[in-house]
Amino acid sequence: MATLVMLQAGQAVSYSLNEPEMVLGRHPDCQIQLDSNMVSRRHAQVVGSGDEFFVEDLGSGNGTFVNGKKIEGRTRLAHDDRIKVGPILFRFESGQKQEPKRSGVTVDKSFDIGFSNDTEDSDAGATIMGAVSGVGGFGGLDIRPEAKLKAVIEISRSLAGTVDLEKLLPQILTTLFQIFPAADRGCILLKDENNGEMVPRAFKHRREGEDATVKLSRTIVNKVLEEKSGILSADAASDSQFDASESISNLSIRSMMCVPMLGLAEEPIGIINIDTQNPVQQFQEEDLDLLMSVAGQAALSYESARLMSSFMEKQKQDNEMDIARGVQQGLLPSTVPNVEGYEFFASYHSAQAVGGDYYDIFELPDDKIGLSFGDVAGKGVPGAMIMARMSSCVQNTLRFVHEVGPAVDAINDHMCDSAVEGRFVTYVLVVLDTNNHRLSLVNAGHMSPMILKPDGSIDEFPEESIGVPIGVMEGFPFEVVERELGPGEIVVLFTDGVDEAMNPEGELYTLDRMRKFIKDNRDKNAAELGQALLADVRRHANGRPQNDDITIMTFGRVS
Repeated sequence: MATLVMLQAGQAVSYSLNEPEMVLGRHPDCQIQLDSNMVSRRHAQVVGSGDEFFVEDLGSGNGTFVNGKKIEGRTRLAHDDRIKVGPILFRFESGQKQEPKRSGVTVDKSFDIGFSNDTEDSDAGATIMGAVSGVGGFGGLDIRPEAKLKAVIEISRSLAGTVDLEKLLPQILTTLFQIFPAADRGCILLKDENNGEMVPRAFKHRREGEDATVKLSRTIVNKVLEEKSGILSADAASDSQFDASESISNLSIRSMMCVPMLGLAEEPIGIINIDTQNPVQQFQEEDLDLLMSVAGQAALSYESARLMSSFMEKQKQDNEMDIARGVQQGLLPSTVPNVEGYEFFASYHSAQAVGGDYYDIFELPDDKIGLSFGDVAGKGVPGAMIMARMSSCVQNTLRFVHEVGPAVDAINDHMCDSAVEGRFVTYVLVVLDTNNHRLSLVNAGHMSPMILKPDGSIDEFPEESIGVPIGVMEGFPFEVVERELGPGEIVVLFTDGVDEAMNPEGELYTLDRMRKFIKDNRDKNAAELGQALLADVRRHANGRPQNDDITIMTFGRVS
């Protein structure tokens, strides 16, 4: 039977997955009840279907993670997967008979460094070369401690300050050739983070112009990775335990060493292999011990360089996002119109550095005000790019077209001409005539604006007046709705980041709560109401990060 094993405080507690659905959370009704304020009341569930099991998040505040990655939707579980719910870690055990767990790194049947056409190993059991000596980490300093220390210092000095990963690996091999004068060839393989395979990343040959091919055995590599130990052959060509393959005989390897590169988590991130073709210069066990120490330092240098490279790349991205944020903010109006008898308010807060929400307010001829409001499908950089196109399109259109219906038609046709599949804009365009206090509105797939009356009641526009989003259908006949804006009435426009704002317990703000809040604050003017609504959404979220962009626009006629 499949089980979840909770790993906490050095204890392991098993839960049998004996029901079709097992809910994990703080609520007493959950099949697996968890005591942590970082766990939602109904946080996640494990679903069984035959011999397969899946985990899915139930809209939790802090998300659910499988093997360190946050899941979206239902995710299939494999034996020994790690599931994190808040701060609590589980191990999934399928209950099926499992093959002995390997190192987590898969390897091909053979590795060809350079352009080798050698055949595969003829016998997997015949590729272990000579004696095996395993030393983890840096290794002990009991064998030639002064030589080992000198070698570690030498490679540390040669690699100090190197953050370019493409330069680091060849530098590691160059330094190894200085430490091991007998070495003729060397290569480094690193774990591919995407598929877990060991991939050749660097090769060095002491004598230029010779065959630059090394073939490594699957058996050797697996043993090095699984046991986290080094393998030594004093004479690979004559080793009685080795049935000489084509790769060995053709390349005349007389002695070789293969060791793991153990990272910060003491797990293999790669291997180093060096060999010699000189029959009188064979590697010894103390050489293997020395190489294990040097490989440990090389692994740490590589991980440090990788972390530094990631940090520098993130800094670069952050700088670029700061620029993008500034550009996007520049597309939004810096001020609202100052019109006698009217008040305006607008607020925009993106969930990421840049977002897909959009608004604009501009003056039109004949004392009219244009109010443009939209929400791009998607957020982040893709949403921001569509938002920029939409902003430019609206401004260019309303420069010449001042009637709301023809303007939306032109905007839609333009966006359809260069539409990106799956990217559309829900949109509302309002033209407010401040002389006769009438507004004309087109709603293209957006939620209905709310109109607060002085008596506290709320008007919303009929659903049949809502058309398709911008960029979906060229030539769509949008309906124009006209209405007088009475004294004291306030129009509220908002994106779905408002009603879908979520608190740490996974509860949405909802349209009903929004309507009640607006009614309860009917004594406020347009600007005060917009600010108060934003503050109430923040109170509801209670510190939980935004899931979506939040944009609010309010405008109203003074009583």
